[in-house]
Amino acid sequence: MSDLPSALFPPIQPIRHGMLEVDELHTIYWEEVGNPAGVPVLFLHGGPGAGLSPQHRRFFDPQHYRVILFDQRGAGKSTPLGEWRNNTTGLLVSDIEKLRVTFGIDKWLVFGGSWGSTLALAYGQAHPERCLGFILRGIFLCTRAEIDWFLHGVQWFYPELYEEFVAPIPVPERADLLAAYASRMLCDDPAVYWPAARAWSRFEGRRVFLLPQEDEPASDTLDLGVGRLESHYMANLGFFTDDQLIRNVGRIAHLPAVIVQGRYDVICPPLSAYRLHQAWPGARLHMIPDAGHGALEHGISKALVGATEQFKRSSRFD
Repeated sequence: MSDLPSALFPPIQPIRHGMLEVDELHTIYWEEVGNPAGVPVLFLHGGPGAGLSPQHRRFFDPQHYRVILFDQRGAGKSTPLGEWRNNTTGLLVSDIEKLRVTFGIDKWLVFGGSWGSTLALAYGQAHPERCLGFILRGIFLCTRAEIDWFLHGVQWFYPELYEEFVAPIPVPERADLLAAYASRMLCDDPAVYWPAARAWSRFEGRRVFLLPQEDEPASDTLDLGVGRLESHYMANLGFFTDDQLIRNVGRIAHLPAVIVQGRYDVICPPLSAYRLHQAWPGARLHMIPDAGHGALEHGISKALVGATEQFKRSSRFD
């Protein structure tokens, strides 16, 4: 967005950054922002595969928080870009633990939006003893119903985008669009995977915000990361069992949490946030009445900054 919300803190540069080799194939990029002696925060980006933006550093008071951000496997500055092999939710959770140990952090506040909310829940349920609390936006539970909505249901609101999305796929393959796109994006032929990745990324990116935005410049890094990794994770249902993140909420229900959800989010519709709140009544739900999916929409960014400020004051959410 060209007109960023005033709620954000001023732009800031990392105090340090680097690369961490997590296995023989993947090396992940990380950066540290804010006060090295501050309250630790883990920032989890969306996608999978979307990577970091400099704006992600701006949800946190840099005088109070020590923020650790990283590009997940196959995303952003992590290498290899778009690599789906050795790339599962369980391995991402292991990477987070490697980062925690590397930075000498005992517990941290976990902040994630969209797929970042998915990964935040998965990490918290695997390691509740390492979490101070959660700030979650645009909830995605990676269920079959949500994936079907992402691919097909959204045509009720964006029929022209859906028509454009299915157009490159031969009619006999359209009964399983996910398989059709995954087979193209996860092949090794650039002439096949690049057009598919760009079509997928465009299909998602043009429905992020409630109000139309100027088209951002094309980004090969974003297109390949999002196209390949979203199709890979969706084809595997996020590597979760059925409704796993709802069934295991009890593991983190004792921790403070806030859920920020755009009322008109057509990528991650509000039902998922509502279901999570029903399973986790101690979490605070803020339904933003004039927002879609974007973290930088004014109402959403204001609520997210409000949450980090409230946690700064009282280590809880009202």
